[in-house]
Amino acid sequence: MKKRANGWGILASVLVSMMLLTAILVPAGADSVVSEEEISAILNTTTDQTQVTSPFTQVAAQVRNSVVGINNYQQVTSYYGYGFGYGGRQSQSVEQLSGTGSGVVVTAYGHVLTNYHVVEDASRLTVTVAGDDKEYSAVVMGYDADQDIAVLQVSGLNLPPVMLGDSDALQVGEWAIVIGNPLGEEFARTVTVGVVSALDRELEDTNYDRYGRRYTTTNTMIQVDAAINSGNSGGGMFNVLGQLQGIPARKYSANALYSSTTVDNIGFCIPINVAKPLIEEVLRSYDGSDPAGESEKAKNGDNSMLSKPRLGVSVYSLSSAVTEKLPMGSYVSEVEERSPAHEGGIQVGDVIVAVDDEICSSSNALITKLQQYKEGDQITVKVYRAEGMADFYEHQDLSKVGDGEYIDLTVVLRVIDNVTM
Repeated sequence: MKKRANGWGILASVLVSMMLLTAILVPAGADSVVSEEEISAILNTTTDQTQVTSPFTQVAAQVRNSVVGINNYQQVTSYYGYGFGYGGRQSQSVEQLSGTGSGVVVTAYGHVLTNYHVVEDASRLTVTVAGDDKEYSAVVMGYDADQDIAVLQVSGLNLPPVMLGDSDALQVGEWAIVIGNPLGEEFARTVTVGVVSALDRELEDTNYDRYGRRYTTTNTMIQVDAAINSGNSGGGMFNVLGQLQGIPARKYSANALYSSTTVDNIGFCIPINVAKPLIEEVLRSYDGSDPAGESEKAKNGDNSMLSKPRLGVSVYSLSSAVTEKLPMGSYVSEVEERSPAHEGGIQVGDVIVAVDDEICSSSNALITKLQQYKEGDQITVKVYRAEGMADFYEHQDLSKVGDGEYIDLTVVLRVIDNVTM
């Protein structure tokens, strides 16, 4: 304890000495040898902005107002209670902000270009504008999950569109100006600058289709050394003409590479020419309506019916362990003769992944979906069908399963007995 007290005493002496030294250096009431005119000349200066020019300031002024933030809201379900006994197991679904990203206005009709991974799995999407507290409703009008691009339609958005460039004309070494919302709204419309480091970089990704089946894609990207951080995804990479040349999509980091190697300024953008066909498709189908402002159509059938229609199948849920070759869904182990499923073409070995384009990744989800319908309703059942799946229930051997395909089947529901579903 004595040593600690001595240490504090030394520190206090040093602080007192520093305060005395400051008092000596700036004596109170001393007459200054510097005139008021000289002080004013030193401090009261101005900067002529017209004399400070660069392609970066010009581009930022030209396109920053066209860059927006995107909020991805998702429904999170929590379970409580016991699976058996009084009351059973209960669930509660709450909407939460799952992630944020960026986007760029590309048409005067409120279309915003972004990454698919920014909007993936959203139950609701909104767009934010710097300096505006409002959240604008947005709807996905088109997407390409493999290319990681999506086009949104935003209700009430009144921002100028950017000009699209020609990414095939990019040159290694030219300026790359990246604008987006890294880390969210707090850093909205952040501008970072670098150069185009390389072209035609091939990056391989392991992806999952919307039904949970794993596959690999290879995309050609633009490498830049401008800073790209979480939240920049979906923003813009511009050239010195203010043309949108790329969509920031990812960056390399030591964590991403599972390595202790230091990684700096290796970012990748999707070439704008890759996104142009999707933008064209969306524009050709645009009818002037505002889907973001429309209310959701009712999906439920007549729930007052005591007897619910059935497909006429026995199923069990596939586990995530089989997604190397198979999607998540309900494996059909039995099809009742003369049932709606049999008449609609569903076969033993099929994996039911969706009904009326709503994903059903388990047998429970499939049951819940089917309860919405009444007798006589016509539905579209999407199944995954592959060689070697007819007896998968018995052998559970993925090596015996060949490549498959997704098939849409039309089924007319009716009330039947003695079937599981």
